[in-house]
Amino acid sequence: MDAKFKQQLLRQSGAMGIELTQQQADQLMAYLALLVKWNKAYNLTAVRDPAQMVARHLIDSLSVLPHIQGPRLIDVGSGPGLPGIPLAICRPDIAVTTLDSNGKKTRFQQQVKAELGLDNLEVINGRAESCDRPPFDQVISRAFASLEAMLHWTAHLCREDGVFLAMKGLYPDDELRALTPGIELKASHPLRVPGSEGARHLLILGRA
Repeated sequence: MDAKFKQQLLRQSGAMGIELTQQQADQLMAYLALLVKWNKAYNLTAVRDPAQMVARHLIDSLSVLPHIQGPRLIDVGSGPGLPGIPLAICRPDIAVTTLDSNGKKTRFQQQVKAELGLDNLEVINGRAESCDRPPFDQVISRAFASLEAMLHWTAHLCREDGVFLAMKGLYPDDELRALTPGIELKASHPLRVPGSEGARHLLILGRA
């Protein structure tokens, strides 16, 4: 990849207070290069411009890093591996599982895992409701249309004392009012994502 994209990555992650190691920056660039290459044939993301991919995919994914604790995390509706793969790169101490029902997207993720040597990453091709892994400490997604849908389809994937991390745009007041009884908002964090326009929020939900 062009060196300017790496500079963009380091500048924008630094603006969020995230200091990437040389290896992490190189692996994120290798992931970006694969995403650009595969996207031409398989249409993995509507974003075509690599500079936009850095901001809207890599930096957006890294914006939640301060709230990732593990030790086991699942990214549901991961698409081409977002935010799961950037998180797996930057937190090699955490076991990250990505789940998506689209075979093209999970084949791409398997290729990334192999080429980057991400031993802490497991890629599952399947639907959330059919996933039978032991419950996780953290369930993250930026794919679900509503909090209600996310909680409905992923409830069995979260430990009793675990949390759901929902990456959203505008603060979803209406969705929070419609939360299932027994689920409460534990915390909410506005996310500052350099290079991306529009509001971003991380909502942390758990069992009451």
